[in-house]
Amino acid sequence: MDIFMASGIFVLVFLGVLVFTSSRGTEAEQQREVARRLTRPDDDLDIDVMRRRRPDQAPLLRVLYELDLLRKLEEMMWQAGLYMTVADMLLIMVLLFGAGLFGGNILFHDMWLALLCAVAMAILPIAYIQFRKTRRLKAFSAQLPFALDLIKSSLEAGHSLQRALQVLVSEFADPLGGEFRTVLEQNRIGLPLPRALEDMLKRVPEDDLRLMVVAVRVQTEVGASLAQIIGRLSEIVRIRQRLRMQIRALTAQSRFGGLIVGCLPIAVLGVFSLIQPGYTDLLFHDPTGHKILKFAVIADLLAIVTIRRLLRVNY
Repeated sequence: MDIFMASGIFVLVFLGVLVFTSSRGTEAEQQREVARRLTRPDDDLDIDVMRRRRPDQAPLLRVLYELDLLRKLEEMMWQAGLYMTVADMLLIMVLLFGAGLFGGNILFHDMWLALLCAVAMAILPIAYIQFRKTRRLKAFSAQLPFALDLIKSSLEAGHSLQRALQVLVSEFADPLGGEFRTVLEQNRIGLPLPRALEDMLKRVPEDDLRLMVVAVRVQTEVGASLAQIIGRLSEIVRIRQRLRMQIRALTAQSRFGGLIVGCLPIAVLGVFSLIQPGYTDLLFHDPTGHKILKFAVIADLLAIVTIRRLLRVNY
């Protein structure tokens, strides 16, 4: 069993290093790629602000690119504010998988529990990215109504939209200030402002921001009073945020109750283990008890996930 575990960890680490090195490419290949893009005609210009790695640069990742998994992971990293390559993140996940497999085998001496620990360790980076993404989007959404008010005031004072965005960047901190700073930098190097805003929408997939991007595009193509549109949009965003907070307040009791119900079996098992240790010895020292404990853990996790899904309100 130890030889099997050591061989598995070695293979995983080797694959992780191979993926990491193959995805980078040589400096000459990168220069040829830049030259190829610069020699394309203007009507076929494809500016990729997400800096995605192409499948031909990383043959081992071609299947994942075709499944669109790496692109989704990269977009999640951009949305979370993590500016690192996908290969680095994959290498971290592979190493954590190997560490969880090795540690689980030492602690539990069971292949299935070790595999469960390895999977849990491997998805920790995904959970961290999701946590940072959620927190960053919430912070952006909280700043957006005030930013719209500032844009409206600047437009009413006679400034252009680019000048209004410059004022906004100087007044607001990250994440809103940093994202609009990126928009201005893209516009400064020749990318049209509506296109730069659409690219920002990929990094910040908020419905409230999508309304602003649509308003700017319509104003650019049709022509209208952008100050009035932005002012009305600010009111709509505040109403939407107020409704969102009301929904969370009305469902708070149910969400907290579901969390308590999901954690109750673990708490009861811990209390019985402290009060009467012999009552739970069958679960931890008997093969049948091990099977029952594994089934209980899986069932409890599925129950927690199901309860959270049932309490999620889509609007």
